[in-house]
Amino acid sequence: MSDQADKAEMQTAHERESSEHAARVAKVKELEKRGLSAWPAARVADSTTKQVLDQFKDDADSPEYSLVGRLMTVRLHGKTAFVHLQDEQGALQLYIRKDIVGDESFDLFKECVDRGDIVWASGTAFRTKMGEVTLKISEFTLQSKCIQPLPEKFHGLSDVEARYRQRYLDLISNPESKDKFLRRIKIVRTLRKFLDDAGYLEVETPMLHPIAGGAAARPFKTFHNALGSDFYLRIAPELYLKRLVVGGFDRVFELNRSFRNEGVSTKHNPEFTMLEFYTAHQDYNFAMDLTEELLRAAAQSSCGQLQVPFDGNTIDFAKPFERLTMVQAIVKHGGLKLEDIEHDAIDAVISRLGIRIQNGADTYGHKIMMLFEEVAEKHLMQPTYIIDFPIEVSPLAKRDANNPTIAARFELYIAGMEVSNGFNELNDPFDQAQRFEDQLVAHRAGDDEAHQYDADYIKALEYGLPPTVGVGIGIDRLAMLLTDTTSIKDVILFPTLKKKAE
Repeated sequence: MSDQADKAEMQTAHERESSEHAARVAKVKELEKRGLSAWPAARVADSTTKQVLDQFKDDADSPEYSLVGRLMTVRLHGKTAFVHLQDEQGALQLYIRKDIVGDESFDLFKECVDRGDIVWASGTAFRTKMGEVTLKISEFTLQSKCIQPLPEKFHGLSDVEARYRQRYLDLISNPESKDKFLRRIKIVRTLRKFLDDAGYLEVETPMLHPIAGGAAARPFKTFHNALGSDFYLRIAPELYLKRLVVGGFDRVFELNRSFRNEGVSTKHNPEFTMLEFYTAHQDYNFAMDLTEELLRAAAQSSCGQLQVPFDGNTIDFAKPFERLTMVQAIVKHGGLKLEDIEHDAIDAVISRLGIRIQNGADTYGHKIMMLFEEVAEKHLMQPTYIIDFPIEVSPLAKRDANNPTIAARFELYIAGMEVSNGFNELNDPFDQAQRFEDQLVAHRAGDDEAHQYDADYIKALEYGLPPTVGVGIGIDRLAMLLTDTTSIKDVILFPTLKKKAE
């Protein structure tokens, strides 16, 4: 269809919506003339559509049910009407007859009620000749007038931009969108219960930080007028959670929002949900095992199985998650040999692949990390732990006990996405102070994501952080995987969007 035809169709649709909006506003005025409110006080229902359907029996008399919900279809046939009422639990057909509800009520329905209106209705259940369980209505009242027309009933809300900007309309019109968010809620509930049952304490830490820290990322900056100081929306809750471990909370977690002033993509949103949990007196091998159990529980509760479809593939959460060193992953998936990525050869590979080295990130460890991201990351379809990270890209992680050039750290990749990050926490205050100093050097050299120096955190470490492992899990990406969704915007109720042009 040409641009001109598209514009003409949009104009026609806009005119049609404007006309219908005016007609519905007129019905509000008609209700007022009759002494009725288009938005009266709540009338409580005693049942849901699901309860009616579950309890219905063909061989038994139906009790009287009352329901409240939104009318999704309206079909008038002379002195009768068939409508479908949708509530939080599902949908049910209602049958309205003039000789049952009375002339005045039926005329009110016919003249003032529209598709999209929220109504209260009471009646008994029966099965129609077409086999559909239906509620025969004896009484109904309008609860909330819908004066904006809903999207066309057979196709739902198909405009992707409108679905994100008007999520409420998306949830009304597209059952599959609502199902994704219900599954996301179940995922979060499962994670919280799993950790609670395992003895972890849920806490809340600040979202306004005087120092940007906890991860390598560009922060959002703001200013507190009363205190006369700059603050940053938190990149991660890590440093505060570890302060709590210093204080004696040996198992602690937080499930909340973090913010990163970075690009928007199908895998990134500036405001996102993270789960972070910390365990004293354990290491990252324990954390990998626990994370594996945690994700299996989330998959089973939200999907009902451990083999989960995603973007044409099947993700198998039942099998033990593969574990590869970063170098092994590069060799396995990048078509390279070990000698290709040694110190004296890696620059040629980096150049051949066109990888741009950022200022302040030109060490051998940084090059290994960039090479992994270029040639290996996208191939990690099944759950895979990547271990043995270069210490240069792990400013808060403890060094491996047997190799000080690598961190005792893992990242979990599924379907080419990083889903989780964990490591043995650096608890040597002298080493941590030096790493903060190194990050400052990198920042001065042009690395905007380098970590700031946090003197108060160094002081906390000087009081003694026990051997501790910490794990972060990206909830939005996990929800993508467990709902077969390829865009992060489809699993965030209100994603961050560019301001709409007027």
